[in-house]
Amino acid sequence: MSLVRLNIKGISYSQTQNGAYALILNEIEGDRKLPIVIGAFEAQSIAIALEKEIRPPRPLTHDLFKNFADRFDIVVKQVIIHKLVDGVFYSSLICERDKIEEIIDARTSDAIALALRFDAPIFTYKNILDKAGIYLKVDPKKDDEEETEDSVLVDDILAGELEPAVSKEDYSSKSLEELHQLLEEAVSNEDYEKAASIRDEISKR
Repeated sequence: MSLVRLNIKGISYSQTQNGAYALILNEIEGDRKLPIVIGAFEAQSIAIALEKEIRPPRPLTHDLFKNFADRFDIVVKQVIIHKLVDGVFYSSLICERDKIEEIIDARTSDAIALALRFDAPIFTYKNILDKAGIYLKVDPKKDDEEETEDSVLVDDILAGELEPAVSKEDYSSKSLEELHQLLEEAVSNEDYEKAASIRDEISKR
């Protein structure tokens, strides 16, 4: 079976279904999306790894694993989503130490959180993507609406109640100095979703 490389397109969440998040993976050489339901903690951990400018004041579990692996010269070389049973994805970490390769079973959400921290590629098998992959009907003239299209996709997965993972608070009236102060406070309070929204507003300036 041939492997298909994936990258992370984004994360969406549900306001009505407590703790319901969806990670959207995208095939690199194609248009199909692979949506995976994940927990709130894993969603936060993946979001922090994606937002390179946000540094938690204390290491999260996946950061601790990375620090531990670095100390003992263990490298995660790649992640493979190798099985899909009853809507549940199963993954493996391909690890290496002293030129000896080991395969470790892992939840897909944990595997992807670690892949981001090790800069490891993410793969799945073609038959899994054929079975669970979805095409989004995106109008090429409306690239700015792509996030909305992703929300529609996630709605289908989580009972139609998801919204884009963006903050409703408006930071446009804040000065850069105020934004940087709010960003520092959000990180200190470990409110990483708010921190990501503030960082996005700073980037727009």
